[in-house]
Amino acid sequence: MSTLKPTIVLVHGAFADSSSWNGVVERLQSHDYPVVAASNPLRGLAGDADHVRQLVASIDGPVVLVGHSYGGSVISNAATGLNNVKALVFVAAFLPDEGESATTLSGKFPGSTLGETLRPVPVTLPDGRQVTDLYIEQGKFRHQFAADVPEETAAIMASTQRPVTDAALAESASAPAWKDLPAWVLVATEDRNIPPQAQTFMAERAKATSVSLKASHAVSVSHPGDVARLISEAAQATAWAASGLRDGSGE
Repeated sequence: MSTLKPTIVLVHGAFADSSSWNGVVERLQSHDYPVVAASNPLRGLAGDADHVRQLVASIDGPVVLVGHSYGGSVISNAATGLNNVKALVFVAAFLPDEGESATTLSGKFPGSTLGETLRPVPVTLPDGRQVTDLYIEQGKFRHQFAADVPEETAAIMASTQRPVTDAALAESASAPAWKDLPAWVLVATEDRNIPPQAQTFMAERAKATSVSLKASHAVSVSHPGDVARLISEAAQATAWAASGLRDGSGE
């Protein structure tokens, strides 16, 4: 007899949107997992985390919460205090401790070339705050973000990228859920946004189950089967996972 499968909630990061999970969604659905690819506002860490928290709280049953890039910061704060979240999966992502920001963590180790590719656009938020939206220059997008993605696909991703505010990347995290929940981490060793050394440092600090993959920052697009496989592993490790899903191939 199988038990209730968790809902997989996928949270994208900066310079991406929910479609960046399409290949992962397809593979998870082929194993009968319910999946929700959340829309991350990318406006500010506390507000973004609250947005995801409310979505996750509305889901009946167990949840495996997955974050890519800045989405890792979001899920780490969003999951705090939510009893239905059973595991966290970080895909080329930030795992900030309390008081840390994406900006400080990415600068903690050498290797990120993101700053020199950004195009800033000043904007006014609905509450009147002046912030700067950050885009990756389209001509630099593939090399910086998605070097192992086909050129045609990367060009579409560059055109449809969603900006993140500088304030969101600089905002300090609150107490992280990874201190209380089991965590899985995929380290992208060819990442030019978050240095692989930083990803490894955060994974080890969180005592996470970690795998490394030769991939760009856009690993969910270039290697969806590997990402789905890791998520399946996290789901199977929870008490709620279906007893019959032991291969978790994600293919």
